[in-house]
Amino acid sequence: MASIWQLNYFVQLIKQGGIIAYPTEAVWGLGCDPWNEAAVLRILTLKQRPMAKGLILIAASISQLAFLLDKLPFEQQNILQKSWPGPITWLVPHNNLVPAWICGQHSSVALRVTNHPLVKKLCSLTGPIVSTSANLAGLPAAKSRLMVEKYFHGQLDGMLNGLLGEQKKPSHICDLVTGQIIR
Repeated sequence: MASIWQLNYFVQLIKQGGIIAYPTEAVWGLGCDPWNEAAVLRILTLKQRPMAKGLILIAASISQLAFLLDKLPFEQQNILQKSWPGPITWLVPHNNLVPAWICGQHSSVALRVTNHPLVKKLCSLTGPIVSTSANLAGLPAAKSRLMVEKYFHGQLDGMLNGLLGEQKKPSHICDLVTGQIIR
């Protein structure tokens, strides 16, 4: 587990527009400050991922996402409360409260409250961050630091030491409004 000093170092990297790799519940992820357009565009370029697809925001707690959730119907808020923290990413209407470089061409934004202890600590210090799998578009998600290095050698600002969680596959993605399972 990373020390407080290491976590603070990565918090500063993110706040300064850096891109980091970090372990999630199932695969390695890439993250940055979602409000920093240059950092997000850099991740998209590194991954060779079109902006239109959108990205996931990962948070330490539901309260960090309240600005997107507080106007949802009670039933939908209850669904989120029961499923988070955990490996479910929900597509939630964004009501133009997130930038296009996060939501892409969609009227919803992908949100998850993490259950990974290290990522939870990181997000508790930074607020929500971008969470996208550490891979080039179309290639398998990195399941080790070595794979992250192979994909992005020398192009990241840091790799947060830690272990992957116990999930075998990346989070499920579900549409909160329709209930449809996307992945």
